[in-house]
Amino acid sequence: MGMHEKLLNGEATMSVVGLGYVGLPIALAFAKHIKVIGFDINEERVEMMRNRIDPSEELEVSDFDGCDITFTANPDDLKQAQFHVVAVPTPINQSNQPDLKPLLSASATVGTALKPGDYVVYESTVYPGCTEDDCVPVLEEVSELKFNEDFKVGYSPERINPGDKVNTIETIVKVVSGSCAESADHIARTYDLVVKAGTHRASSIKVAEASKIIENTQRDVNIALINELSIIFERIGINTYEVLEAAGTKWNFLKFSPGLVGGHCIGIDPYYLTWKSDKLGYHARVINSGRFVNDAMGAHVGKQVVKRMLAQGRNPLDSRILVMGLTFKEDVADIRNTKVTDVIRELKSYNIEVDVVDPFASPAEVEHEYGITLKEAPDTGAYDSIVLAVAHAPYKAMGEADFAKLMRHDNGVFADLKGLYRGQINTLEYWSL
Repeated sequence: MGMHEKLLNGEATMSVVGLGYVGLPIALAFAKHIKVIGFDINEERVEMMRNRIDPSEELEVSDFDGCDITFTANPDDLKQAQFHVVAVPTPINQSNQPDLKPLLSASATVGTALKPGDYVVYESTVYPGCTEDDCVPVLEEVSELKFNEDFKVGYSPERINPGDKVNTIETIVKVVSGSCAESADHIARTYDLVVKAGTHRASSIKVAEASKIIENTQRDVNIALINELSIIFERIGINTYEVLEAAGTKWNFLKFSPGLVGGHCIGIDPYYLTWKSDKLGYHARVINSGRFVNDAMGAHVGKQVVKRMLAQGRNPLDSRILVMGLTFKEDVADIRNTKVTDVIRELKSYNIEVDVVDPFASPAEVEHEYGITLKEAPDTGAYDSIVLAVAHAPYKAMGEADFAKLMRHDNGVFADLKGLYRGQINTLEYWSL
């Protein structure tokens, strides 16, 4: 009897290690079909989930309905599971190098619960080779079991898009792989329980790892090109969005937009690939160049805003700027690796007073993560400039009159990073990427 059959008939249990933006949706999706143990090291978050609350504010209470799941922060509970899914963060350090501490720690935790016949499937985004070269040795050392003889390993990259209610676990084809043909088959059949769109079986774990990391690297490089074009077009004196609209009339033109590139994927994953490339003796020129351009965009925005204020005769030392939106994308609470902080940092380097508002971000999390105090609401008639950084729905519902009420001057600078109000701002000094 295969592992997927044991899971389905109740002879085996799945564990999901790491219950963040990726892990919790996966755990709940499987828990509607099989028994699941949801594990996270944060007891406070676990207690929230026991009370049917998603700490990430992505899921509704109803998403917990009909789920056979036990939430725990006790690693001993993982010993009851035979199929372990690891979905922990894979961040980078201050030197833009992979930080594998959460992944290796999770591997050690799973290793303490590992038994002969068990499966371990990783979903965390890593460089090709990481699962077998870095994680498996930890599993072997802690469990004292032999890879592929006593336990099997697989890799199935996550494809969770925060805030997206259309492209979900069920509707996106899932790439799967295993450490042998048998494990690949059982892992694919297990994911087939929840992925209605079906699975794509990669030929190896390394191929599956590489497929994930180039998804985001490809987007990063393309956005970097558009960001660089926006800098060039700014100097020429033409609007980037107008150029993109014109070029987009050709059937095979790739439609990307300029902007800040943050978040837990696109702004991080390419560094895992370039790090691995460097270890192999090759300097990835295109990928690193793209990262350089995108990482510099926050400072570029800040400089452009200050430049326009100076042109109006405003003294930065006496100026006050409102930044609207802090999360890394619209209509979500996720503040991980948001690049809006780079804009704020650049503005503050001119000793400008900066107020920040965001209707979705948690003030406590923002204060803890970035040392930024969110204002509950902006002040009326107080600002020399407004930076509309994130296209949250409440902001998209505003008009020029609403922004003008917040300004000190009739011609205050309005920086529209998403190009939402192009052609709609007549009095304020308008600028977009």
